[in-house]
Amino acid sequence: MPDQDQLAHDDSALSVPMPMPMPSALWLSLSLLLSLCEPAAPRSHSTGPATGRLALVRPDGTGHLRVTHSGFPGAVRPRATTLRRMPLPKDLDPYADARSFYGSELRRLREAAGMSQTQLGDRAFCSGTYIGLFEMGERNPQEDMSRAFDEVLGSGEHLQRLCRLARKSKVAGYFADAAELEKRARSIEEYAPMLVPGVLQTRAYATALTRGTKRRASDEEVEQTVSARMERAQLLSCENGPDFWAIIHEAALRVPIGDSRTMGEQLSHLVETARAHPHAIVQVLPFSAGFHPFLNTMSSLMQFADAPPVVYTEGAYAGQLIEETALVAQYRSSYDLARAVALSPEASLALIASAAKDYDR
Repeated sequence: MPDQDQLAHDDSALSVPMPMPMPSALWLSLSLLLSLCEPAAPRSHSTGPATGRLALVRPDGTGHLRVTHSGFPGAVRPRATTLRRMPLPKDLDPYADARSFYGSELRRLREAAGMSQTQLGDRAFCSGTYIGLFEMGERNPQEDMSRAFDEVLGSGEHLQRLCRLARKSKVAGYFADAAELEKRARSIEEYAPMLVPGVLQTRAYATALTRGTKRRASDEEVEQTVSARMERAQLLSCENGPDFWAIIHEAALRVPIGDSRTMGEQLSHLVETARAHPHAIVQVLPFSAGFHPFLNTMSSLMQFADAPPVVYTEGAYAGQLIEETALVAQYRSSYDLARAVALSPEASLALIASAAKDYDR
């Protein structure tokens, strides 16, 4: 279920989808909130009484709550706005995958304990919304949170064992959560300071990179890593895949990974992919752009249709998923700045194609 409902409006009312039947407590709360929001009479030379009025109208058969206004001198028509609410539990097929089973078990244990999402969140030091995302299978289980849930719900190590099962992944453990979120993202905006983004890599480039970073890995381990990366690349070909925007620093075009043929093919692949997928945009941040906050940090901003945005950052052997609203907003601001000073998409592809020819010589 989405966490936002658009409010329809006409000249005199707002219409808000509401659950049916509406609980009395919810009705009273909304009435009180509306009374506090009612505007005071505008200042003017008139000494007559203010006649403005806001009113709630109980939901009709359509399940919509109506908020009406009338009588305000020079009243402004209500604008469409949004109403945020906590995600509600949804019916999952618990056997669809390990994460869904974890979510259904967490919900079963919470309800058996007579707790709401908010109450469990208070006891486990997180928000009720976060609990809802686990129960809906929208977030990969976390080991520390699972330990806290087991302690609060008295479930031994049940959720911790399910967490370990759900977190089995083909990718590095620190990237597992972000890899799952990529599949659900509506848009992905990535900044790459030194390397071509994973979903845009060729097999030869990914193999050379993996062998360089995992020098003790066996051929089988290297192949597993590369195959997982190639699977991620299928995101761009999915019918309902995310919009993808990559800003790549010019250094990534100049630092050779593998031999010249590998680099030439990789850069040509970048151009071909961008031209073949209109929803995939590639820009280059040139050396001439100078310093930028992301200069030494790989960052990926993901937005979703039914959940708050997140940021994933990664270094050599570690990654971090960031969900704090203020910090996510700061990353968004920095990414927009990088996009503003980067070359245009067409100029970027021309530069990449030129660099590819340099490797072919």
